[in-house]
Amino acid sequence: MQSKNTHINDSKSEKAPFRELGVDVLSEIIAHKRKEVAEQKSKASYAQLERELTNCNLPIYSLKNALLQSDTGIIAEFKRRSPSKGWINRNADTGIITISYEAAGASALSVLTDKKYFGGTLADLQTAAKNVKIPVMRKEFIVDEYQILQARVSGASAILLIAAALTVEESYRFARFAKQLNLDVLLELHDEKEIEYVSQENTIIGINNRNLGTFVTDLEKSYKMIELLPKSAVLVSESGISDPETVKELRKAGYKGFLIGENFMKTDNPGKYLEEFIKNVIQ
Repeated sequence: MQSKNTHINDSKSEKAPFRELGVDVLSEIIAHKRKEVAEQKSKASYAQLERELTNCNLPIYSLKNALLQSDTGIIAEFKRRSPSKGWINRNADTGIITISYEAAGASALSVLTDKKYFGGTLADLQTAAKNVKIPVMRKEFIVDEYQILQARVSGASAILLIAAALTVEESYRFARFAKQLNLDVLLELHDEKEIEYVSQENTIIGINNRNLGTFVTDLEKSYKMIELLPKSAVLVSESGISDPETVKELRKAGYKGFLIGENFMKTDNPGKYLEEFIKNVIQ
């Protein structure tokens, strides 16, 4: 069991960046991400990653099937901090928490790999993928195929593509490339204008209830958007979910997956809290 002293919740003591400055958070993150990827390419080329891929024998687990076969559809997220809340769980141990998430009954895992804004690393993704036998999704602001290749080499079974961070052409292209690598894609939408991002490649579609520009959360987004989404797609509701009753209601509405991170990570024992949460969903 994880010790109660394994993290320090600094969300109250540390000012949340951006919100007070009135900055569009997503634009800020994407600008930094492009620089970050360029630096990573200078250290390990695309060709080098391709060579690593030929020796990669890490198993891939279907995120889509995991959600369809689950009674709860909980995608438990490993997340140390956020731009809106600051540190949530600064010293969180990837190994302990991801193993406890699987043991508690998570359908899949989501692992943040952005360091500057979310306190994550590729090493977190690699640790999670080696520790569990359920799908692990790389949650990242993907702006280049290079990051998708990184995800596969690191053991991910799925990636997140954020419509608001991409052009329609990029979204289509990245989804096709992920499919070539046998990775599932969770395409994240925020409003009706982003429906054009949905292609035949997108069989898992998420609705983020949080505005990535202002970080304001509105669960009604999931209910408003569902009528516009393909009936054949596996739907995921993301952000702002803290009550098992909300999961039950969203499942009735047609959602099969629920991405939840902060609600678990802010506790002393995320795995134990997830276990109790799932019990309340299925009872």
